[in-house]
Amino acid sequence: MLPDEPDLPIRRVLPQVRAALDGHGSALLVAPPGTGKTTLVPLDLAGHGRVLVAEPRRLATRAAARRMAALVGERVGERVGYAVRGERRTGPLTRVEVVTTGLLVRRMQHDPALDGVDTVILDECHERHLDSDLALAFCVDVRANLRPDLRLLATSATADTARLGALLGPTVTADDALHPVEVIWAPPPKVDPPHGLRVDPRLLDHVAATTRRAFRERDGDILVFLPGAGEINRVAERLRDLPVHPLLGRQDAAEQDAVLRSSAARRVVLATAVAESSLTVPGVRVVVDAGLARVPRTDYARGLGALVTVPVSKAAAEQRAGRAGREAPGTVYRCWSQAAQDRLPARPEPEIAAADLTGFALDLAMWGAPGGQGLALPDPPPAGPMTVATETLRALGAVDDAGRVTERGRRIAGVGTHPRLARALLDGAAVVGADRAAEVVALLDQESLSDDLVAGWRRVRGDSSFQQGVRRLRADLGSVRASRGPRLTDDLAAGLVVGLAYPERLARARGAGATAYLMSGGTAAELAPGSALAGAEWLAVASADRPPGRASARVRAAVIIDEATAREAGAALLTTEEEVAWSGGDVVARRVERLGAVPLVERPLSTPSPALVAAALLDGLRREGLGLLRWGRGAVALRERLAFCRQALGEPWPDVSDAALLDNAATWLGPDLAAARRRADLARIDVTGALRRLLPWQIAGRLEQVAPERVEGPGERRLRVDYSDPEAPVVALKVQEAFGWRDTPTVAGGRVPVLLHLLSPAGRPVAVTRDLASFWRTGYPQVRAELRGRYPRHAWPADPTG
Repeated sequence: MLPDEPDLPIRRVLPQVRAALDGHGSALLVAPPGTGKTTLVPLDLAGHGRVLVAEPRRLATRAAARRMAALVGERVGERVGYAVRGERRTGPLTRVEVVTTGLLVRRMQHDPALDGVDTVILDECHERHLDSDLALAFCVDVRANLRPDLRLLATSATADTARLGALLGPTVTADDALHPVEVIWAPPPKVDPPHGLRVDPRLLDHVAATTRRAFRERDGDILVFLPGAGEINRVAERLRDLPVHPLLGRQDAAEQDAVLRSSAARRVVLATAVAESSLTVPGVRVVVDAGLARVPRTDYARGLGALVTVPVSKAAAEQRAGRAGREAPGTVYRCWSQAAQDRLPARPEPEIAAADLTGFALDLAMWGAPGGQGLALPDPPPAGPMTVATETLRALGAVDDAGRVTERGRRIAGVGTHPRLARALLDGAAVVGADRAAEVVALLDQESLSDDLVAGWRRVRGDSSFQQGVRRLRADLGSVRASRGPRLTDDLAAGLVVGLAYPERLARARGAGATAYLMSGGTAAELAPGSALAGAEWLAVASADRPPGRASARVRAAVIIDEATAREAGAALLTTEEEVAWSGGDVVARRVERLGAVPLVERPLSTPSPALVAAALLDGLRREGLGLLRWGRGAVALRERLAFCRQALGEPWPDVSDAALLDNAATWLGPDLAAARRRADLARIDVTGALRRLLPWQIAGRLEQVAPERVEGPGERRLRVDYSDPEAPVVALKVQEAFGWRDTPTVAGGRVPVLLHLLSPAGRPVAVTRDLASFWRTGYPQVRAELRGRYPRHAWPADPTG
């Protein structure tokens, strides 16, 4: 089937490709854009048998098939055909069929052996989409276990192919076919970096101005790369006087075909990343690159997933620039500086590293390899996100506890969209009607959504490309009879479907007229300033993200609902629990009905569990401190004596610091807490008795020996010991009371001398000593001289030890 024209570099390596497949059965072809790998290789390999080509995008799938059919002088559907979701153009003579990688994965789930197919070509594997990784792993598995005769060729536009080469074997490399492309650096004035889906309008102004400049300075059509549909629309508004044509993956097929046909009139094509590879926009001699890409990101901790805007990678920037050199020498205007180019990442991050893996996990379960075990994936799925994905599937009823797919999971997978949306379509159709359910799910599957989702739904209902997606979903759904759909308004119908898809995002307002909400998954959320949804008590949130550095998520799209709809959509999250907690400075006991983290109904609980009350009291102590207990003189003194024992002798004497007492409160306060019911009961606890529970039995009887309350003084007097400083126990007495005392008394079994505070007859300090004998010899004579004159009526013997 290989035509004589065109003469592209890939022709020179076709013999090597055939030899690699004949000898090894699988191979990798590295060929830059424009070499002919997408079109000439399949036509050449069709001489060996039927070829199935997988492309990562619908647009590229249809374009590749049209191009190959034109090369062999036929219409699509004869020897060259294609299939995308909802559309297939093939016939009995078809030798080359081009499909999307997603469709290939679903086809292999039903027919793993790919009966009738001799060669599978996985095009543009360097893009590392999830479907591409799955298709590669499934094909390798099939070759190893079912079809060793099935030939497998993966193609890549970049040379960074170590992982792919390790899986596939021989690597064949083709020369670069691009014409020279001049690079013009056109950085904008100062603009803010992209944030989430937001792109600084000043950058869009600059892209539009650069496009005008290119239109003046260069000939030929201009291809402008922008991150998404929203930016394409806004730049198109700024270029209304130029012949602007958008090119997007979700565009109507007829509109796409028109852009991909040659045109005598000069054009400005505004495109997303769909135009980076796999297809040629004819007539393009100039590329204007905004330098941004839109990629999926998932906040697994909060259950939030969204597309975000990031700087393009160096590899992607090179491919974009190459669009200007496919047919003749060209020019690329890069809307960033050469210094910024050096800071770009070398290549795009594989989708498996950051995307929501729920659909990926379902495909693995369908294949019989939960978690990817035993499959030759280019990169293993990250453990945490994979666990979250599996838990989500389990909650949807799509997999069992062992991770095996269920019949419901097969039904969900058959819908051909994200498992959450498939669940919403299947379950929502029975309530709101199949047509409305399909429309809402088609809306949720779009890249950008309106703040007020229902208003956005009404705007796009008549759009042909939107209805095309609705028809595909409706066909996947089959025949479903609505049980009560006609009685629901559009708002409640949309809200129910959204809630079925994202039950953890059902949100209730925090206060009347507020813009702050609590979602059932436990994440706080806020409406954007000026939102039309402000003041609603309940929302079903379709899209939310959490900006860096902010605790609350930002609601990007939602529907106003009522509590009944929230209860119906989130039925699996409804719980009724007895809650006993420390709140507002005391124990609060109540029976609470919740929707996930959102409280619905609270009623007082008259007979709460004593164990729960004790736990609440312990929580109160930890929050407010030991001051909730009444510390009498005896309790304070005992704690100080215990602290001294711990300081002097260490374990097993207990630690009675605040932190330790709070940590072990359940041990030493346990029996008392069992009888307590409220804050006031804490003040009635015998703290002295409770503290004694901390003493192990083997040392409990030694407390008086180690830390006696009093020590014996002269004349059989007993003097109280102050242990308030655990490092220095103190005995305070008047100098005359120490007469006859030769040595300093000790505690801790003689290890620690007390610190004597010697006082005047009036009780004023005159000396502090731990060595009484030395004080009598050296310090007392001076003290005696001073005090004899001041207190002549008191005896001041020259020898106080006699």
